[in-house]
Amino acid sequence: MWKRIAVVWTLVKVDARVLWYALQHPQSPRWLKAGAIGMVAYLLSPIDLIPDVIPVIGVVDDLVLIPLAMRWLIKRLPAAIRDYAERRARGESVDPAGKPSVVRVVD
Repeated sequence: MWKRIAVVWTLVKVDARVLWYALQHPQSPRWLKAGAIGMVAYLLSPIDLIPDVIPVIGVVDDLVLIPLAMRWLIKRLPAAIRDYAERRARGESVDPAGKPSVVRVVD
């Protein structure tokens, strides 16, 4: 069970990074920014699908809906922005035009 939780947590972290870099792209669509704001508002809002005062189930809806919403937003990104964000999330240096940056080090 813990192994599954670790795998899911890793996927959520990767999706969060991809979404973060997609939001920083100069051509990111407005609906992406609105969706990200909506996710944060839902996470911080006291109004939930299932109230958080219910011991376990109240938190589970946040743990399920937020990663699903992140994945949904990422899948609907334009291909160029998604590629840019995925490459940045992997640690590659990429300029917003989508071309890999070349850095030459001279001693």
